[in-house]
This record gives sequence, structure tokens and C-alpha cells, in this order.
Amino acid sequence: MAFRRPDSFDGLGYRGRDDPIYGSGYPLRSAGQADLQHQHWVTTPPDIPGSRNLHTGDRTPQWEESLGEPAGAAALGGWDAPPPGVPPVEQLNRFTGFGIGLVSLFTENVLAHPCIVFRRQCQVNYHARTYHLTPFSAVNVMYAITKVQGVKALWKGMGSTFIVHGITLGAESIISEVTPLPRELPHRWTWKQLAGHLLLKGLTAVVALPFYCASLVETVQSDIVRDDSSSGLLDCIREGLTRVLGVGAPHSRRLLPLSSLLLPAALHAILRYAIASSIQRVVLWLHQMSRKQKTDPNNPLDTYFPELVAVWAGSLVADVLLFPLETAFHRLGLQGTRTIIDATDGAVAVGSGSSPLVLPVNTQYDRFSDCVHSIRRKEGVAGFYRGFGALAVQYTLHGALPLCPHLYKHLKTIISMKNVCH
Repeated sequence: MAFRRPDSFDGLGYRGRDDPIYGSGYPLRSAGQADLQHQHWVTTPPDIPGSRNLHTGDRTPQWEESLGEPAGAAALGGWDAPPPGVPPVEQLNRFTGFGIGLVSLFTENVLAHPCIVFRRQCQVNYHARTYHLTPFSAVNVMYAITKVQGVKALWKGMGSTFIVHGITLGAESIISEVTPLPRELPHRWTWKQLAGHLLLKGLTAVVALPFYCASLVETVQSDIVRDDSSSGLLDCIREGLTRVLGVGAPHSRRLLPLSSLLLPAALHAILRYAIASSIQRVVLWLHQMSRKQKTDPNNPLDTYFPELVAVWAGSLVADVLLFPLETAFHRLGLQGTRTIIDATDGAVAVGSGSSPLVLPVNTQYDRFSDCVHSIRRKEGVAGFYRGFGALAVQYTLHGALPLCPHLYKHLKTIISMKNVCH
């Protein structure tokens, strides 16, 4: 059924021409007394509470602008909207901070991964004559390995490291939900809250321990003996569960039980977190005390640079101080896994071609204290710092991100001051 407007209906009866509410305050869209058959008969809609048409004046801003009044009148009536296409400064800074954090995460976990691989290989290789305490010798051997095996030889095990990070975050979240252990410390914490928070970090490291050991094997094992057809992304999870259950793994009798690794793993995780967090707070406090002028909140460098430097400094100090503990822990975790690693002394000629020498890991430590005493007796104090040069290269790459923009800012300021002086 189709509705048809009566011929005598001109639209004015909807409100009434003499209606005191709508008649005088809202004139017709078409002015004049011409024939209504040739005019638009719809009148101006009423102001609805909560809509854009609501206005405290006599007439709505849209209607005033449509009658030919200047746009400035609408702006004075409350229409002060930002120009289209221009994002707010706060939103722009937020996206800038997200981008800086993403690049920092990429640099720390992807770009610096070859340094992690070579550092772990040096730590577990007790046969090596060169300890690689400086970054120059480490870079030379890393280049020799990639020249023979390819670039991917130093990016092995990167997927398993991300899996371990995911398991760690998930375990920490689950444990904090089912237990009263706090995941984050409040601004004013108590010693009981601090002890519970550190205990949570230790329990998280214990849960992720078997998967960390499986990731360690994938990271240091040589590509020459690796079977790419049988290896997969989820091998870290499978090997971790296999080590927990103790079935189906081709391990030797020298394989230490996970109970012997619980204390070193928890101790390393707790100490690293405590040292890194303390250094971060100290660096941020020193930055606030030494700040001569107020930082510009609209400048992303002034907003995110101190935090990036604090995180970088905290991780660097923690890894340097705990390097001996990490060396002993990695040797215990790799013992008995039948892992063959690359020789960290460099490439040697084998047969008719040039190939890096591979070595099996055949340590025979009984427990953590035995490992520490054996390293000190046979290799000296420097034996705890095997591969320290790779750690220096790693943090040089990681620190290049927060330092380069800040140095560029100061360099630009110096150049502009010289131009003004000239």
C-alpha cells in the first residue's frame, strides 16, 4: 500500500505557522510568499536533547550557517573542532612511543640474536683456546662461521627464544592469578610484597626451565649436524615436555635432572630482575636530578629517551654481573644432551674444503658447586667470562637505538648555534 501526500498538504500544518514554540523561532527554509507548489515543503527539524542540533541560543548553528552567516559565528557558538586530517599531539606521541618500543624490541631480540648464539657457544665450549673477551675476536669468528655456513647459522634458535618468552609471560600471569603473589609492585610497597614479587619471578623461571634448556640446545647446536627436514618451530615445546617426562629423548647418562637446575635458574632470574630494576630506578632518578630545564612533553625523544636508556643500562649491568652464573648454568643445562657445537676458535680446513670444526659437549659436572669449582680450577677466573666480547657487541647494537637520536638532536643544536654565531 503506497502512501500519498494530500494535495492540500503544504507541510506547514506539521507545526503550525502560528505555533509559539516552533513557528517564530524556526523560519522556513524557503523565504518569500511564492507558490508553495514550487517550494520545498519540509521545515527545520526540532532540537533533540543529546543531538548535535542542541543549542542554547535561539537558532541552531547549522541553520545560521546555511542562511549565509559566516563560519566564525558557528565557531563562536561552540563549534571549535580541530581541522580534519591533523592528529592530536598526544596521539602522535603515543604512536611514536609504540614505534620506538617496537624497534627496541626488534633490535634486542632479532638484530642482536647472533651475539646471543655466539656467546652461548663460547660459554659451553671449554675446549676453546680463545676466550673472546674482546669484541674484535668475537666478530672475526662470527664472520668466519657465516662465510662457510651462511647467514642463518647465527640466527638459529630464534623462534624458540620467542616461545620461551611467551611461556614465561603466560606462566607469570597464571601464577599471579591463582596465588596472592603480586605481578606488579605498587608505588609504596612493603617488604612482604617485594618478597612475593621476587618469589613470583623465581617460580616463573622454574616453570620455563625445561623449555629454556631445549631452546639452549637449539641455539648452540651446529647447523652442520642439524636436520632441517625433521626440525620444526614447536620442537622447543616437544623437547621441553620430553625432558620433564624423561621419555623418548636420546640423552646420555650424564644428563642432570631438572631438580639440580632449579636453584641456579631461580637464582639467576631473581638476581637479574632485581639488579636490572634497581639500576633502572637509579638511572631515572639521576636523570631527574640532573635535569636543568623542563622537558618538552611534545618531544618523543624527551619522553621516551630516559626510559630506554634506563632499561638498556639495567640489562647491561645485570648481564655483566651475572655472566659467571650464566656460564655455569648453561653448562649444566646442556650437559648430557649430545649437542655438537661450532668451534669458537675459527674455521679450519677439513678435507678438500673449508668448514668450521665441530665439537661435542662432554662435560661431567655433578652439581652446581662442582661446576663452579671446576671452571675456576681448570680455566681460571677468565673462564667464567668466555664470550664476553659478544655481549659487548650485543649491547652496542642495542644501545645504538636510544643513543643515535639523542646524539643527532645535540649535534643539530650545536650546528644551529654555530650558524647563529657565524
